[in-house]
Amino acid sequence: MNVRPITRDDAAAVAAMAADESVLRGSPSLLQASDVLAWWERVDLGRDSWLFENAGRLVAAGWFHLYGDKGAFFGMVAQDAKGLGLGSQLVELGEARSRERGSARAHTVVLSEDPAAAALLRDRGYEQVRVFFEMAIALGGPPPPPVLPDGLLLDEFREPDARGFHDAIEEAFQDHWEYHGTPFDEWWEGRRGQHADAHGPLWFVVRDGGAIVAAVRNEADRNGGGYVGTLGVRREWRGRGLGKALLFRTFAEFWSRGVARVTLGVDAESPTGATRLYENVGMVVESAIDAYEKALV
Repeated sequence: MNVRPITRDDAAAVAAMAADESVLRGSPSLLQASDVLAWWERVDLGRDSWLFENAGRLVAAGWFHLYGDKGAFFGMVAQDAKGLGLGSQLVELGEARSRERGSARAHTVVLSEDPAAAALLRDRGYEQVRVFFEMAIALGGPPPPPVLPDGLLLDEFREPDARGFHDAIEEAFQDHWEYHGTPFDEWWEGRRGQHADAHGPLWFVVRDGGAIVAAVRNEADRNGGGYVGTLGVRREWRGRGLGKALLFRTFAEFWSRGVARVTLGVDAESPTGATRLYENVGMVVESAIDAYEKALV
């Protein structure tokens, strides 16, 4: 068994291994290398990742990053390599790295449909703390036009909007479980140029005069279609249909590109009622992911 750090060139192979997990959900996977690369945005792969190869074939992979005071680690094992103790090794590596980095807690996730992984974590002192849904919609036509209260404007994002966009999202997500914001300069360095592509705009905002009061950041190629990466409405402007309007504008953009599938991830216990909003616009739960944690101090 060879163990080495993951490289970005491994994304396609990791995606193929993860796609095999779709048998647990009874549905084909649409996961692509671009999705895996998005998982690794916060990860220093050279220092904080492990790829297990047996006779040159990928059999397991894991990675780690700090998230606030949590050591967040993630891992997967190939279907035909389960039962060899690789899952236990990944948990041990992730927990050890969490301790090395001074984390107060170790955090990981498993598919809700994978009781063996959940049992492994519980046996090692982890407790389930949250459930996240992966939701999707298959568009059958263009959505209804967005409707906003008088005085508000739904508009495309432009680069001078960057600070206001970031501030709106930061405020919107203050109510979310375990949210840790990213400083503006770091956020913009990683996101600059992603607001549009050759086909048109991908980010949209709602303006109230000169202020951005709601925003959505979309991605063109995730999970086999369009992806809603972030959607937020400032506290004072909630309950006025701004989130729904941004979703309809998002759906219209993807429909105009010939993309009928749109997905997103959401906290099943979102205090802002996000799950109900997504259901009200026609999205359905495709799968669920359970978050587990263990105190280290």
